[in-house]
Amino acid sequence: MDAALAALSQRVGDFLRERSLLLATAESCTGGWVAQIVTHTGGSSAWFERGFVTYSNDAKTEMLGVKPETLAAQGAVSEETAREMAAGALANSRAGVALAITGIAGPSGGSAEKPVGTVCFAWCRRGEPPRSERRHFEGDREAVRRQSALHALETLLAL
Repeated sequence: MDAALAALSQRVGDFLRERSLLLATAESCTGGWVAQIVTHTGGSSAWFERGFVTYSNDAKTEMLGVKPETLAAQGAVSEETAREMAAGALANSRAGVALAITGIAGPSGGSAEKPVGTVCFAWCRRGEPPRSERRHFEGDREAVRRQSALHALETLLAL
């Protein structure tokens, strides 16, 4: 793990510990990269509760309760789906805060409306509505995934 990711993990851990919060993650295009970043830090079991890697639509529905209607109407890469993923991570864990990531990392799979590099995020604290956003990242598959993981954790700290 490079120094920047390790430092970010430590900051996230300090942030969550200070607030007595546990984190759950719901990841699609990042394939568990956020969970890998946060579990790099020794003692992360004190603040990281669990991670869901829900790459397929069926997994999103079965594990997180994402509505099939949402997937049909909005697609897997949408703020609506990301919000349902984050809410589902909270509903299926003991965490007090969750983040979700769903996107198109490439090299294929994009469209004119949702080109490669399109990623949707959501953050949710128990008892509050999820917040979400859509971003676009440049670069190859690894670059999009890395930027997505970093953005999800940095925004968690900012919120």
